[in-house]
Amino acid sequence: MKQKFHVMLKGAQQSTPLIVAAMPFGVIYGALGQSAGLSDWAIIAMSIFVFAGSSQFIAIGLLAAGASVPVIIVTTFFVNIRHMLYAANLLPFVREYSQKIRLPMAFLLTDETFAVSSDYLRKHPQAPFFSWYYFGSALFMYSNWIVCTLIGLYLSQTMPNMADWGLDVAMAVAFIGIVVPSIYNKPTLMCALVAAVLSVLTYHWPNKVGLLFSSVCAIGVALYLEKQTTKQQPQEQIS
Repeated sequence: MKQKFHVMLKGAQQSTPLIVAAMPFGVIYGALGQSAGLSDWAIIAMSIFVFAGSSQFIAIGLLAAGASVPVIIVTTFFVNIRHMLYAANLLPFVREYSQKIRLPMAFLLTDETFAVSSDYLRKHPQAPFFSWYYFGSALFMYSNWIVCTLIGLYLSQTMPNMADWGLDVAMAVAFIGIVVPSIYNKPTLMCALVAAVLSVLTYHWPNKVGLLFSSVCAIGVALYLEKQTTKQQPQEQIS
C-alpha cells in the first residue's frame, strides 16, 4: 500500500506545473459564471459534475447569449470530443481494469492528466500501479479546479471586471507546456505543426468543428509518418 501511495503522490507532483498554469483559468471561470447571471450553486455544480473547462466556458457563454439547450449540448460535445482520442490512446493500458476503476478515470480525464499520464507510460510502459499514478494527477486537478472556482466566485464579488484582466493567457501557456515535452520525433513534430496550422485556418468554422478536423488530420499525418518510420527501420537493420 505504501508503494501505491508513493506512485499516487508522484502523479500529483509531476502534474503540479500544469495545474498551477490552469489555476487562473478556474478563477476566471468562477468570475465569468457570475457575470453571466448563473447562481453560485449552478457555477459550483458545473465544476463538480461537468469538470471540463473549455465546455464550461462555452456553456456559460451560450447561456448568457440565450442559446437553446440542444445547441449547448451539441457544441460542448464537439469541443470535448478530443477526449475520445485521449481515451483510445490510454485504452491498452487500462483494458484490464474493472468498470469501477475505469468509470472514474473517464470522468476525471483532462488535457493535463492525459499529458502527464502519457509521458509516464511512454517512459515506464511496464510500471505497476498506473491507476494510482493517474488518480494522483486527476484528483489533484479536480480538487484544484473546484477550489479555483470558489476563489473566482469570491473575488468577482470584491474585484469587478476580473474577466478583463487577460488571465486566460495562462491556459495557452499551459497547453504549450503540455505539447512541447510530447514532441520527441518527426511524427510528433509534424502532428503538432499540422494541428497548429489547420486550427488557425479553421478558427472561424462553426461550433468549433475546426478543432476536431485539425485533430483528425494531424493524427492521420502522425500515423502515416510513424508507419513509414517503422517500415524503414527493418530495411536499415538488414542493410
